[in-house]
Amino acid sequence: MNPAAKISAFVAALTASFGAAYGIGAAVGTDAGTTGSPERAEHAGSAAPHTDESREERPAGGLQITEGGYTLDLRTPRLEAGQRRELRFAVRDRAGERVTEFRREHGKELHLILASRDLATYRHLHPARAADGTWSTAVELPAAGDYRVFADFTPADSNAGDLTLGADLAVSGPYRAAKLPKPARTALVDGYTVSLNGNLRPDVPERLTFTVRKDGRPVTDLQPYLGAYGHLVALRAGDLAHLHVHPEGSTGPGPGVSFTATAPGSATYRLFLDFKHDGTVRTAAFTVPSGAAAQTPGTTAPSDEHGH
Repeated sequence: MNPAAKISAFVAALTASFGAAYGIGAAVGTDAGTTGSPERAEHAGSAAPHTDESREERPAGGLQITEGGYTLDLRTPRLEAGQRRELRFAVRDRAGERVTEFRREHGKELHLILASRDLATYRHLHPARAADGTWSTAVELPAAGDYRVFADFTPADSNAGDLTLGADLAVSGPYRAAKLPKPARTALVDGYTVSLNGNLRPDVPERLTFTVRKDGRPVTDLQPYLGAYGHLVALRAGDLAHLHVHPEGSTGPGPGVSFTATAPGSATYRLFLDFKHDGTVRTAAFTVPSGAAAQTPGTTAPSDEHGH
């Protein structure tokens, strides 16, 4: 099977249904790789959670650099580990021109995800767009290695719909690959305990519910972030196929935040849950295999990837 056929088969196999979308603020560079970082600036104009029935299903993306006549042009193909540098890129149309008009989806024109190939590092960024269509954001990545850049956007004057394009990014420096953390149903981050209930099953929609606690007490006053009480990104180990899902319409301010997702066959995913409490966005990370075995308690997995 040729690469294009493989991609088509994969996209056809994976869908994710979800409710409330996320969207607040103007497009500004945001990298919450470290709790309390200046990059974790508040997004202006927070919107209350809402549902969008027309966008309940969304396939995985990021496996190709060109789709629907649009190409991700990564202008910064290499960075240096531990150095804060500007990442620049553009989206180009069939004619090779930079795209300058986008539909605002969930309050943003474009969402950018960075992840290392070993899934040890994760960043969710909101870059700024210049008038000529060049996007830029400052980023500091802690470790050398191969990374994947995902641009999630919707062109304003196209029927292509919502696209997620991916490109490779090299980060130089001493390299040591990290092992994928073992599957676990609990993650610790900044004093919060987040537990996962539910399964990823091949070709079957399943509910995933994350419960947030602090000091043993359920958190019932989660704050809207990007228009919702939780934000989930799933990356498939191996090829880093990108699955972007959002909370179900019934999700409230805690302690549980629920999603519905479908896995494309038996594989292992790394799930990154972003939630906001006491004015700070935190990320809890989980390793989840898809398949019949699920809801099996795992060991507590401290998460140092506060990567939204």
